[in-house]
Amino acid sequence: MEIQVAQGVDLPAVQSKIYEVRGRKVMLDFDLAGLYGVETRTLNQAVKRNMKRFPPDFMLQLAPAEWEAMSSQFVMTSRRKRPKSSPPYAFTELGVAMLSSVLSSETAVQVNMDIMRAFVALRRYALGYAELKRQLDDFMATTNMQLSEVYQALAALAEQKREAEKPRKPIGFQRYGGSL
Repeated sequence: MEIQVAQGVDLPAVQSKIYEVRGRKVMLDFDLAGLYGVETRTLNQAVKRNMKRFPPDFMLQLAPAEWEAMSSQFVMTSRRKRPKSSPPYAFTELGVAMLSSVLSSETAVQVNMDIMRAFVALRRYALGYAELKRQLDDFMATTNMQLSEVYQALAALAEQKREAEKPRKPIGFQRYGGSL
């Protein structure tokens, strides 16, 4: 299924700005500000004026240690975007949706729709991955059973070969050193 994206917004670029923090998919304030075309300070001021709209399941602030670890993974960390001493806010999918009501510009509304599409695409990907993993597990279980049967058949054949190669007791009369 093709996901429609607003003109000028790159869905993979949006998806690359979705991180996992404390087991939740989030976007950081400075990435969102860049997408909305506003300064991070402006976005955070709008959020602080409307804190009732951002409960803990909508937004969280990274702990300094989390931000330090996360920012060290960025290839191009820009101190102008966000100094490491000031941990960013992280917005869940619900928080990003709430931002469109706080930043009521036409750009904010359009970008929010694109971000929601990115979250949905990631969710679909994760569900597809889970289904693929289930199918692979089923395949492995079936293959293991078949390999077990092949192994048992080979073990039985090896046992038959060992039995066939054992020296046999002679059949019939044997003559013992005496003369007749």
